[in-house]
Amino acid sequence: MDTLVINGKKRLSGTVEISGSKNAALPIMAASILAEGEHQITNVPHLRDVRTMGRLLANLGAGFHLEDNRAILDCTMITNFEAPYDLVSTMRASVLILGPLLARLGKAKVSLPGGCAIGARPINLHLMGLKKMGATIKLESGYVLAKAKRLKGASIYFDTSTVTGTENIMMAAVLAEGKTVIENAAREPEVSDLANALISMGAKIKGAGESLIEIEGVSRLIPLAYEIIPDRIEAGTFMTIAGITGGDITIKRCMPDHLDALINNLQDCGIRFKKARTGIRVIGPERPLAVNVRTMPYPGFPTDMQAQFMAMMCIAAGTSVISEKIFENRFMHVAELRRMGADITIEGGTATIRGIDLLKGAPLMATDLRASASLIVAALAAEGRTTVHRIYHLDRGYEKIEEKLQTLGADVRREKE
Repeated sequence: MDTLVINGKKRLSGTVEISGSKNAALPIMAASILAEGEHQITNVPHLRDVRTMGRLLANLGAGFHLEDNRAILDCTMITNFEAPYDLVSTMRASVLILGPLLARLGKAKVSLPGGCAIGARPINLHLMGLKKMGATIKLESGYVLAKAKRLKGASIYFDTSTVTGTENIMMAAVLAEGKTVIENAAREPEVSDLANALISMGAKIKGAGESLIEIEGVSRLIPLAYEIIPDRIEAGTFMTIAGITGGDITIKRCMPDHLDALINNLQDCGIRFKKARTGIRVIGPERPLAVNVRTMPYPGFPTDMQAQFMAMMCIAAGTSVISEKIFENRFMHVAELRRMGADITIEGGTATIRGIDLLKGAPLMATDLRASASLIVAALAAEGRTTVHRIYHLDRGYEKIEEKLQTLGADVRREKE
C-alpha cells in the first residue's frame, strides 16, 4: 500500500494541467453499452475508478483498452447482464450500468453499490424512475434485479437532486418508447456532458444542465466518439492549494464557469484570479481570510470541495463556519486535521474552524477520496513532515497528483508502506 510523504510550508508556483473529469468519464463509459460497435472516448484520466468501470464493462462482454487517455470500448458482444458484488462494492458509480443494461438487454442484475463511506446514498430514486418507465424490480440478496421488454417514456420527479439518478434515467430513456421528462434533474456539468455524449450518439435530449430534461426515445444509437470535460474538482483542489500556500499557479484545461460558487468564495478569502492564455491564474494571499460556506447541489458550493476548503480555513485569519448539507458523514477528515493542530468543532452538519497561525506535519490516515485531498492541501502548508497513509482513495480521483505537485515545487514523494 502506498503513502505520500510531504515536507510542507513551501510557496508553490508554476503551471498545472487538469485531467479529464472522473465524474464525467464514468457515466459516459457506461453509456457505451447502449450501442453496438467500437467507441472512442478521449481525455479519460488514468484512475482506479476508470479501470474499475473498464473491468465492469469487460465482465459484461465488452472489449476495453485505455491508452494515452483514450478509452476504446467494443460493445458489440454485450451479453452478460450481471454486475457482481466484488466490482460494484468498490465504486458507487457502478450503478450507472443499470439503466443502459435495461435499455439494451431488457434485464439487469446489479449489486447494490459501494464506494466512499461518506454517508447514506441510496438508489431508491433510480429504482422509482425505472419502475415508472415500466421496469419490474426486485431486491434480492444484495442485488437489484430489473426487467423490462422495452422501457416506456414517463414523467419522473426527483424529490431530491441526484446526479447518478438523473444520469441513469437519462441513459435508460434514450432507447425507451416515447417521451421521458425528468423534473428536478441534477444540473451538474457532468450531467450535461453525458447528455452531449448521448446526443453525439443520436439521442434526442433537451434541457440538460437545467432542472427539467426532456428525452425522446429513439430506436438505435451509434458508437461514441467524444472528448470529456476537464475535472472541475481537481481544478478546485489546485485553487485551494494556491490559496493555502500563498502560491501562484496557472491552471490549464480548466473551465472556470463550472466553478463559479467556489471561485466567488475563494475571492472572498483574498485569492486573486486572472485570465491566462492557456487557462486561469490563481494567486494566493499571504494568509487567507475566514469565509463561511454551505454545500449545495450545483450550481451551489460543491460538497466535493468542502474538505479541501476546510483545510485552507484551518490557517485562515478569523473563524469560519462550514455547513455540509449534502452528506451526513462527510467530516471524517476533521480528526486528521486536528492531529495537525487544527481547531475545529463539529455540531451536527456544521463545522466551526478557528484559524491558527500554523499547522504541524503529522502521520495521517485518509478515509475517503476528498478527505485524502484535504490532507494533501493541509500538508503542503504545514511545518515539517506529513505522511498520508491509505492514499488508494486519492488514486480513485486524482491522476498523477504527486507528479503535478512536484512540477509546482512541492516536496512530495510516493512511498511503499
